[in-house]
Amino acid sequence: MTQLSEALDGKITSAMKEVARKEGIAPELVRQGVASGSIVIPRNNQRRGMAPSGFGAGLRTKVSASVGLYGSDAGIDVELQKIKAAVSAGADSIMDLSVSGEIDSMRRQTLVSTPTPVGTLPLYQAIAEAAGKKRSPLHMTVDDLFDVIERQAADGVDFLALHCGTTMDIVQRAKKEGRIDPLVSYGGSHLIGWMIYNQVENPLYAQYDRLLEMARKYDVTISLADGMRPGCVADSLDGAQVHELVILGELVMRAREAGVQIMVKGPGHVPLNHIEATITLQKSLCRGAPYFVFGPVATDIGAGYDHISGAIGGAMAAWAGADLICYVTAAEHIGIPDVAQVREGVIAARIAAHAADLAKGLNGAATWDLKLSQARKDLDWEKQIALAIDPQRARELRKGRSEESSTACAMCGKYCAMKVVSQYLGASERSC
Repeated sequence: MTQLSEALDGKITSAMKEVARKEGIAPELVRQGVASGSIVIPRNNQRRGMAPSGFGAGLRTKVSASVGLYGSDAGIDVELQKIKAAVSAGADSIMDLSVSGEIDSMRRQTLVSTPTPVGTLPLYQAIAEAAGKKRSPLHMTVDDLFDVIERQAADGVDFLALHCGTTMDIVQRAKKEGRIDPLVSYGGSHLIGWMIYNQVENPLYAQYDRLLEMARKYDVTISLADGMRPGCVADSLDGAQVHELVILGELVMRAREAGVQIMVKGPGHVPLNHIEATITLQKSLCRGAPYFVFGPVATDIGAGYDHISGAIGGAMAAWAGADLICYVTAAEHIGIPDVAQVREGVIAARIAAHAADLAKGLNGAATWDLKLSQARKDLDWEKQIALAIDPQRARELRKGRSEESSTACAMCGKYCAMKVVSQYLGASERSC
């Protein structure tokens, strides 16, 4: 049985109860969301020691952080430090996107290092192994790919990102349309190169039923990756992207019919005026499946500050209906993030997620802001810092204030508007 099949049978699982407790809603609402496919609870039935979390409609917008081995200088110890930093900063899920080195070991240590759901992109390991054993990723076989998928599922991975909708037809469309950045998806580009070299259809599409059988066996949630995501704002909502989204919608329905939970990954680079349309299209074509967006970054010029661009786009996307935001770090496009940048990226994405939940009127979202506003009015600095989304950073910035400003507004000192008005109102009350 899977979470989806249990929900369809009218049963409320322990995972559904835990998600309901965290979200402050009735367990039956969670069950209904899982049954309809608008909520997923990624939880592999082989995984131990993890805390169930729900992604989808009516739930708090979640944030995912990506780590993984990349290049000869990468080390598992450093990546585990990044995981620790991401989780302590409030990440709701971790993706291990290792492309080299001891990939099996990295994944297994990731699974025991975080209580959050863990996702992977199996194609990365399949092409890495083919390059090592067969001298080229182009010599990967279909069975090689499916063997890696099952290996990762058997280890306990909770959700698998897979480019199931990137078909030959879509590749031809993208070629004709003349994109600025034809392909920016690492996995998608390797898969398409393999398809063209071997002159065969995408095996994740052609043998989708085989994939669903594996996912059902381990109760793994499928995350449909978008090979044709736009890599620059100029390519946003082009024919190839929308064509792939149509196919992903069909694959969503087939997964649900098979009792497999499924969500959809999204762009990418999206200008602000395209974000609402992008989310609306996905929710319509994919029948309300949870949408997992990468940022999106709202402009191409933010190199070195893409965590800010991503937070802007993420807030807009979540307000429009996206359910899970993949963080973007300052090193995006130009380097590999360090531990500090991982933490910073998670916080930026969490601010975006909360801003969207506030705008959507999500139950309880405004309470947090109201409590901090009251503490600010009362000039209660300790409470303000404790309620901040990143108390550690707030406390660091508060250090070194002068005695005069220690009980007043940080900007205005003794001329603090709140302090002056409070004294005036207090005096007025006493004189009455």
